[in-house]
Parts: sequence; C-alpha cells; structure tokens
Amino acid sequence: MIKKVLIANRGEIALRVHRACKEMGIATVAIHSEADRDAMAVRLADESVCIGPAPSAQSYLKKSQIIAAAEITGADAIHPGYGFLSENAKFAEMVEAHGLIFIGPTAEHIRTMGDKIAAKQAMIANGVPVVPGSDGGITSIDQAKKVARDIGYPVLIKAAAGGGGRGMKVAEDEDALETAIKTAKTESKAAFGDDAVYLEKYLGKPRHIEVQIIADTHGNVCHLWERDCSLQRRHQKVLEEAPSPALTDEQRNEIGDIVAKAVQKMGYRGAGTMEFLCENGQFYFIEMNTRLQVEHPVTEMITGIDLVREQIRVADGKKLSFSQDEVLLVGHAIECRINAEHAETFVPSPGTITDFHAPGGPDVRLDSAVYSGYRIPPHYDSLIAKLIVHGRSRKECVMRLRRALDEMVVGGVDTTLDLHRKLVEAEDVVDGNYDIHWLERYLGLK
Repeated sequence: MIKKVLIANRGEIALRVHRACKEMGIATVAIHSEADRDAMAVRLADESVCIGPAPSAQSYLKKSQIIAAAEITGADAIHPGYGFLSENAKFAEMVEAHGLIFIGPTAEHIRTMGDKIAAKQAMIANGVPVVPGSDGGITSIDQAKKVARDIGYPVLIKAAAGGGGRGMKVAEDEDALETAIKTAKTESKAAFGDDAVYLEKYLGKPRHIEVQIIADTHGNVCHLWERDCSLQRRHQKVLEEAPSPALTDEQRNEIGDIVAKAVQKMGYRGAGTMEFLCENGQFYFIEMNTRLQVEHPVTEMITGIDLVREQIRVADGKKLSFSQDEVLLVGHAIECRINAEHAETFVPSPGTITDFHAPGGPDVRLDSAVYSGYRIPPHYDSLIAKLIVHGRSRKECVMRLRRALDEMVVGGVDTTLDLHRKLVEAEDVVDGNYDIHWLERYLGLK
C-alpha cells in the first residue's frame, strides 16, 4: 500500500497532487530547485528536498537526483504531474527498477504514444479514426509529394516526436512542400533530437476535442467524456471547457466508446487523454497524452471524480472506484489558464506578486500555488493559476466565469486576466462557435 508519495514537479500541479494525497492519508515529499524554496507545495508537504539549481535541466529533469530523493525520504511512489518527466519512458523505467511505483502508465505505452507515427499506427490497429496522411515517416520529397497529391492540399507536416506546435508546418501547395518539410525537420531535430516527420491532411476549421480515460490493472476502462480545447494560440491551449458545445450526445457517446475500447485493447493503465480534431462531425486522432492534463479540472467538475486520487489508487493496484454507468455528466465547466504574461504581447512577466485575491462563491475553483509576496521565477512555464467554474448550464457557467474573472486580483506582474475577460464577452465564445484558428484570428495573428 502506498504510504508516501514524492511529487516530481512544481507549481500548481505539485500542490494539486499534495492535496489529493493528504485527503487519502498519504504523506508527501516535495522536491524543489533553489528557486522554488518558498513554493506553496514545499511549505505544505510533510518533507522537502532541494534537488539542484534553478534551471530545469539541473533540477526537475535530473532523473537520478529525483530517485535519490525518493529513496532518502522513504517514498513508496513518484507522481510526475505533467510536463518535465511525466512522459519520459526512461524515467518510468528507472523508477520501477529502483523498486518504486510510478504513478502513470507503463514505460512501453509512454514510449509508443510519444512517437506520433507509432501512436497513429496503434490507433489504426485499434479501430480509432485518424487524419488521412502518410503511413509512417517521410523518407523523401517524392514520397511526400505523392501522399500530398493523394490526400489533397493543404497538408500539415508534423514532428514524429513533437508536441506544443514545434516541428509543425503547413504547405499550401506543392511549391511550398519541400521548404516546409526541411523547416519542420530542422525544428524537430533542435527541439527533440529527432528529425523524423510525417504528413497529414490539413483541416480548415476543426475543433480540438480530447477524451479523458482512466484504466486500472484489472481490465476496467472508463471514459470521462470530452473536453473542448479549441481556443489556442500557437498550438498552446488558452481556455478549455467540458462538455464540448459542438458535439451532440450521440457523438460524445460514440467517440467515448471508441476510445475506451481502444485503451482496453492496449492494456493501458492509469490516466490518459486521446486528442482529436473534429470537423463536420468526423473525428481524427492526433495524439495521446500518457499523463494528467493541465485541463483535467473541468472533467472533475462535470463528473465529480478526483482524477489524481484515481491515478494513485490504480498505481496501488486497486480497481477503479466507479463503473462507466456511474460516470455522469452534470452541467458545464470552463477553465481559464492564467499566465504571468502581458495580455497582448504575451511576453513573460516574472517578478513579485504584490497583491493577490482569489475569487470565490458557488462552483468556483482556483488551482494555484501563488500568494501575495510570492516571487515568480523566470526559469519555468509562465502558468500561475487555473480558474475553473461550473454551472448547471453553459450559459450559467459563462456568467459565473465573468463574475469570477472580475473578482480575481493579481498585482505586481502582468497576467492574461484581461485577455480572458475579453474572451468571455466575445460573441463567438459565448455562443460556442469557434475552431482551433479562431483565437489567432481574434488576436490578429492570422
């Protein structure tokens, strides 16, 4: 039985994992860099260990130091959160090789789903619809031209080991194809150490729909409905909601069942998310994230299920605490990612928070590890808070979100609060009428 969990992360997700552990009676160990000595998770955890200097490469990405911290403190398990080492197959292997429990999928599934080509092939084998494109990596320009002619322009070139929009380029016609491939390969090599790319049909106005699943080691798999993550800037999600305003009940039931059956065939364990592009009622698989998602709270709000708690239970060998029939979809939830960035230029704004007030009231949740006097370090991602609200209907949810955004105060640094305040007043957002390119058009980036 898991008695002590080392949290291999920082910021709001470290605090989120700590809270779940404490409610389960499990002790926690917070690791931290020298820059995060005053972090909230470090203050609240039962124990803390400094694992290195501020740069991630010397602290949060140091596998051996994290495992040493777990052994020194007597932790039974390691929760990787999201980002950093959460989808690093080698880390998962190292954790288990040292007799510790990795709270996540097997290294094999992390490795397979981390390779976008292998992931796509696995989905085809398990009956999941995929975007038309190359069967594997592009090995020559002539091959790319043939595939592009077959599926039609425009086409999208994507890094096999990619993520976050890096190594991703659009070719509108054959003249642009060769340059797009070379650029994508160069970016992919620089970002991931792998220049393999593949080609897909570029969809004009799709929604970004993702399905949350969780599976135990006893063959039980449940989907927890879908999230709509279409409001993005440069492939980075800005606002997410559940359920999607673009889907019918029939569509969400159908894609949920397809995903759950595929995951069961894979023998997957733990939490995961299958991401799709959806256009004209058709779903196309793009990738699977083998970890907890940043936007998991909206799923928790509409289902009442604590995903982190279930992750820990599954890792401990227990069965899921619910069946598919018990996963009810109640009301509507929206999450705003609040970053320490200028609301118009998106330039990061590290510094000291001089004033901080969290919104409250019915069905308002703020996942954040910052406080008045906290110094935001310049070394990490600029996400400082996630504001999540729930309502009985989408309209009620939007109105509640407007009110909560107006109440929230973060002083001393620039934040994207003003952007979110504008978004929830925009007619298309209020109506749920947007696609993955909408926000960039709104911001004048397209």
